[in-house]
Amino acid sequence: MNLKPLFTGLLFSIFCTTTHAQYNTLWIPDTLSGTTFNLNMRDTFVQFRTGNQTITAGINGAFWGPTLFFNQGDSVHMNVHNLLNDTTTLHWHGMHLPAVMDGGPHQTIPTGTIWQPYWKVTNNASTLWYHPHLHMKTEQQLMEGLGGFIFIRDAAEAALAIPRKYGIDDIPLALTSRSFDANNAFTNVSPYGDYMLVNGTMNPQVSLPKQFVRLRILNVELERGYNLGFSDNRTFYVIGNDGGLLDAPVSVTRVKLNVGERIEIMVDLGSDAVGSSFDLEAYNAGLPFGFPGSEPGTTGAFGSLLNNTNFKILHINVAATTTGAITTLPASLITNTYLTAADATVSRTLTVTDGTPGGPGSPGTPFYFDHTPFALGTINKTINLNTVEKWTVTNNNVFGHSFHIHDIEFKIISRSSGAVSNYESGWKDTYFLPVNESVTFVARFNDYADELHPFMYHCHMAPHEDGGLMGQFIVHDVNSVDETNNAVGDYTIFPNPASTRIYFSFTDPAMQVYYVTITNSIGRTMYMLPRPQLAPGIDVSKFAPGIYFVQLTDELTKKVITKKFVKE
Repeated sequence: MNLKPLFTGLLFSIFCTTTHAQYNTLWIPDTLSGTTFNLNMRDTFVQFRTGNQTITAGINGAFWGPTLFFNQGDSVHMNVHNLLNDTTTLHWHGMHLPAVMDGGPHQTIPTGTIWQPYWKVTNNASTLWYHPHLHMKTEQQLMEGLGGFIFIRDAAEAALAIPRKYGIDDIPLALTSRSFDANNAFTNVSPYGDYMLVNGTMNPQVSLPKQFVRLRILNVELERGYNLGFSDNRTFYVIGNDGGLLDAPVSVTRVKLNVGERIEIMVDLGSDAVGSSFDLEAYNAGLPFGFPGSEPGTTGAFGSLLNNTNFKILHINVAATTTGAITTLPASLITNTYLTAADATVSRTLTVTDGTPGGPGSPGTPFYFDHTPFALGTINKTINLNTVEKWTVTNNNVFGHSFHIHDIEFKIISRSSGAVSNYESGWKDTYFLPVNESVTFVARFNDYADELHPFMYHCHMAPHEDGGLMGQFIVHDVNSVDETNNAVGDYTIFPNPASTRIYFSFTDPAMQVYYVTITNSIGRTMYMLPRPQLAPGIDVSKFAPGIYFVQLTDELTKKVITKKFVKE
């Protein structure tokens, strides 16, 4: 069901409704499903604590956003309306899709603009997420609360006897923390917050049924990592990570989760008494320096009340068993076919350099890859379409990092510190890179080539990313014909004047359109349409009467042709 727009923070009091003297009910994000998704990004506010409300940002609500359900094989169309007081982007983290739809730093959405990307969902069943990716503003916009889950469904996952009743036995958990100033405004003096938020809820509790439950856990922190476990030290089972299900469940009592990573776990509550309770906790005390949040200080540039401590994340109350309960753990899940080092025909190395040489709080430079600060106009790597590559990323530096690459999923084949953990054995798009360690992965760069819009690779710790620890690559189709010197075709807009929709007529029927941008007479961007489907026309019925300009980019030449039309 669709979320109703929230124009005040009043309805968001679910984050702060006390159901017990100590706890607040965990907010479960609403859901959107189908093939067309309307996402409205706006500035909001939330009553997190006594006193002033906190200025936040949300998507279809006051903090965070709806969980989007995609079906593998569907073509999904996104209507992203930026109602913020700032430019933004919206990146589909973990999604395999064309670069022009990716929502990275190049696909900026000015305030008041509607961006309409679309793509065919080819990912396997998995837990992905979406979030802003505006260069040098990612930390600020993530901190304000912009983001949301994506659940992808496919036939292989649907055939398994595992929990999938959303909000009942299949629970999304977005883990983060925040600090507040004297006026209850979020502050990022330190990248580590003082107070836990789960789905935007402070001091959260949830009632889960006496059976197997599935928790989909996302680390959406600015920088902190988590060493997750339960207060009674019970065994739980990792059934999936970033890229989807593993071949078989992996039993653990602790699992580390760093920024941008996801895991899906199954937890057996079948032996628990109804009315009993236990906690999901972060066992972060005593972790080595370099694991984010292990710093000892409680104040200052890297301080937090949660640093280097064990702390509660979520209080779990055991409730009655549901109808159709899952009471057994599958011995196997799906069959993955992974790439190996032998499949790679290209090898690359990447090194984290620079940073703060004197340790936390001392003067220094930002982190970079290979001593190269990120620049929007610099393409760091060119990769041939359909190539399998082996990348080795090394961190001989003072701090750990969370490495993420856009568009593709990869298989980690080695860590210099020892064996790859079983729960990391699946397809990944993000991993933790500790101090003095190298990680090697293999990936196939398939399906999508684009000479104009790049994909990104970066540290997902937002302060590091904004500071320049990011690079970009384009995927080149070696079989494409260079037609950049060919004359571009022309087009006309009809009807003109128009009242409801505009259509296009091309002098060359074979002409393909890479991008359409519509601006008003004073230059404000109204629509941004990557690789638009123009046959149905473009709806301009909500435009005010006046003069507008269509900027059409040709697919082959990337030349822009501007035409004027009048809205009646």
